[in-house]
Amino acid sequence: MSKITYLPAQELIIHDVIALPKEDMLRANVTPNGNMPLYWCDGILYSFSSPPATEEVISEILKGKIHWLEVRYAKMEKFQSMLSLNEDEYKATMNFRVISTDKFDLHKDFIKWLKSTVK
Repeated sequence: MSKITYLPAQELIIHDVIALPKEDMLRANVTPNGNMPLYWCDGILYSFSSPPATEEVISEILKGKIHWLEVRYAKMEKFQSMLSLNEDEYKATMNFRVISTDKFDLHKDFIKWLKSTVK
């Protein structure tokens, strides 16, 4: 049998945190290729961007360090797997998938940090 090694991240490095109203969070996740999914954990709706996978970034990941360049978040008490936004500008209703991360240690730790640090 093959050896399996589980090596979770040891550190999450956040470079910028931006609080937004929920509707602005949705608008910020519209891309030319479609709507990016959002994440939810413990009453917080959020998204994050990661740096490109350069040699330096991959080296950091292999050392257990993950970088999130920008985190956007809004309060949303109850989890909803789908959110909608009606936009007059686009003459359309846009739907956004929301992924619950409340069972992932890294994300739970991030939300705990966010709630205690960012006011």
